[in-house]
Amino acid sequence: MRVSGALVLALITLLPAFAGAGTSRSDPNALRPDGSTPLAWAVENQDRDAVRLLLKRGAKPSGVGDPSVSPLMIACQYGDAAIIEMLLDAHADAKVARPDGLSALAICAGSAPPEIIAKLIAAGAEVDKPDAEGQTPLMWAAAKGQIDNIELLAAYGAQINRATHKGFTPLFFAVKSGSPAAPLAVLEAGGDPDYVAPDGTSVIQLALYQHAYDFAEQMIARDADLTAFDRNGNQLLHAAALAGQTSLVKLLLSKGADPNALTGPSKVQWRFEVNFKTADFKQPPKPPLLLAAEAGFAEVMQALVDAGADTKFRMADGTNVVLAAATSNKLAALELALKLEPDANVTTQDGMTPLHMLVAGGVGKEIAPMMKLLADKGARLNARDRSGKTPGDMAKEAETDAKTAFAATFEKRTASNL
Repeated sequence: MRVSGALVLALITLLPAFAGAGTSRSDPNALRPDGSTPLAWAVENQDRDAVRLLLKRGAKPSGVGDPSVSPLMIACQYGDAAIIEMLLDAHADAKVARPDGLSALAICAGSAPPEIIAKLIAAGAEVDKPDAEGQTPLMWAAAKGQIDNIELLAAYGAQINRATHKGFTPLFFAVKSGSPAAPLAVLEAGGDPDYVAPDGTSVIQLALYQHAYDFAEQMIARDADLTAFDRNGNQLLHAAALAGQTSLVKLLLSKGADPNALTGPSKVQWRFEVNFKTADFKQPPKPPLLLAAEAGFAEVMQALVDAGADTKFRMADGTNVVLAAATSNKLAALELALKLEPDANVTTQDGMTPLHMLVAGGVGKEIAPMMKLLADKGARLNARDRSGKTPGDMAKEAETDAKTAFAATFEKRTASNL
């Protein structure tokens, strides 16, 4: 709730709650039970008039006691230049920081305009002071996508490639900011595009994790490493295919990415409920085409095929492009897969056909036309998997859209059609 400056002063004068034991009720520096001062509350309320009046009445601009609730620290959270300037003009301590080392400058770097950052530095704030995690004001500016502050702090000497204790540089923070211009600003200031974090993550891999595809394209144009595996065991082409980024896939292929490269082992540790774990999970190697088919991205599939992807590839368990597309819940992917490999009754080692796959996991509005497509292509209803179940047996047990779609598609088929 916002109140006027006059009302704040009236409360200071009239309400004992603003005063601590043994202090005057009109003392503008009296501590409240939470350790804050009336000035801190006025700043929290973002009331410029109240801040101005309290400072005129002698409120201490740096607050009293816990620096975490000092007026300047609170003001920097909101970034209002007028309030921050009033505090600095009243000689608030520009070096104030929380016990964990997080400084007012760092907070302001993520929220306030560049003229405030310059004023804090002129008042003594340390440009590159890290907090307990090793994060600097520049990293805060990068994380919040504050382009002007990135440029200003770099100009004042902030280390553009300094890393946190966990090994992340300002460029990583900029990529995670969601601002397309932020990572470019860090690069322009000298950020290292080839830096790799201790966990093996490169800048471009992080860009793909964060869906920063425009920036990823620019990094690829700078000759990024196309063969490096990320923590999930994916090369850049695999990650782009999984994301359905056709233009990115085409760019990678034009740069020499292998359309038939297999995924590698994942570094991610999977956790299981103890009672249900049978073995450690291991993702089988897959080429980009099967990844795109499983994800249902027909345009990506076509781009890979045009670049020489092997349409006849089969995984160790027998899965091919048709079987993979059958799990996608996307009609276009299955249509293309059947054009590439026109066998609607291909099976895995466990005897699962595309129809089995579709019934087992099919959900969504495209399941019915996918079943019709398989029916038109001659999918057999009497095919049995290793456990002896037909697609119809599975449909009876299904609790998804597949049950209704199966009945609607195959109810008129007779034994002679099996």
